[in-house]
Amino acid sequence: MTDIDIKAYMAAVGTKARAAATAMSRAETGAKNAALLAMADALLADAATLKAENAKDLDAGRAKGLDAAMLDRLELTDARIAGMAEGLRQVAALPDPVGAITGLDYRPSGIQVGKMRVPIGVIGIIYESRPNVTADAAALCLKSGNATVLRGGSEAIHSNQAIAACIHQGLEAAGLPRDAVQVVGTTDRAAVGELIAMPEYVDVIVPRGGKGLIERISRDARVPVIKHLDGICHVYIDDRADLDKAVAIADNAKTHRYGVCNAMETLLVHEGVAAEVLPRLNAIYTDKGVELRGCERTQAILSNAIAATDADWDTEYLAPILAIRVVDDLDAAMDHIRAHSSAHTESIVTEDYTRARRFLREVDSSSVMVNASTRFADGFEYGLGAEIGISTDKLHARGPVGLEGLTTQKFIVLGDGHIRK
Repeated sequence: MTDIDIKAYMAAVGTKARAAATAMSRAETGAKNAALLAMADALLADAATLKAENAKDLDAGRAKGLDAAMLDRLELTDARIAGMAEGLRQVAALPDPVGAITGLDYRPSGIQVGKMRVPIGVIGIIYESRPNVTADAAALCLKSGNATVLRGGSEAIHSNQAIAACIHQGLEAAGLPRDAVQVVGTTDRAAVGELIAMPEYVDVIVPRGGKGLIERISRDARVPVIKHLDGICHVYIDDRADLDKAVAIADNAKTHRYGVCNAMETLLVHEGVAAEVLPRLNAIYTDKGVELRGCERTQAILSNAIAATDADWDTEYLAPILAIRVVDDLDAAMDHIRAHSSAHTESIVTEDYTRARRFLREVDSSSVMVNASTRFADGFEYGLGAEIGISTDKLHARGPVGLEGLTTQKFIVLGDGHIRK
């Protein structure tokens, strides 16, 4: 799509989205679920087409010099296509949050006051690389009764349009408006500027991508934003940890996948077990090609660790690089996390109940874990079916944003001729 009036194009997209949102707000649960299941079937049936279109994006990405982490996020494999379909089915199986009433209580006046969960309206989602976001976002916005405008990165334009075709098949099969999910058809960056400045059409923006993108959206948007910035995640191995568990967790948290926001970027180790556990981990990391950057105490134990700089403690590598710091105790570990965490996900490995409780209570991140890999910080793993993103904000939605995070509440009052006296 070239040589178009971006402002007029985006206004037309917004107008259609607002109209679709009205229709979606009254859509029955059965219709929404039918659309999701039809989308899942379409993705699997069109897997060959999806991979062929994805190959165009991968070839273009390599030609542009995209790094390995970006290419990994971009790739659609059979397993990832199956995962998208499973995510759609899991969202269909979840309870519909729309219309749920809570806290309905009688007041002294005789009226009943409660809250009803309702759709937000139109949700704009801006994302980079990962084409699976197209399916995840469509599923969650659809089930929560919203319309959505999706603007993926130019590097995934063919993949996103192919997935959008499957989504539209599902919507039409269920008798729901095609415009309930719109994928912006232009790669012109001006479309992003328009999307984030249309409060008359868009109720909230969810950016997913690199730090530069999210900072720009947060700075320039005239529409409320649900965001996360870096995923600087920590694992702390306590001196009362089961070291077999610690090794397995620290390995998985770092090496399961590198280019994801819930990968561990800094490992903190209690000085009492550092000499025992770090060599075991070093053997694993060396075998997998992970570069280690350590503090002086780490270097004294691991001769192959290069000196960590101050910047390393504040870096989201998204690569086979790990910063390691040996700390005095739990308090020192939590002090480091407070100073350097992006408030995404932190984990403690310990068999000490009291220390685990302290860590859960005092560490202020959107996900805090005990004896588990940070890789579990994910909407699918949390039972949300899929996620729009992982919010490190504290208002409205925090952590993986699923169905409930894409709805809001309104007060409802039930009376029977009641008047205020």
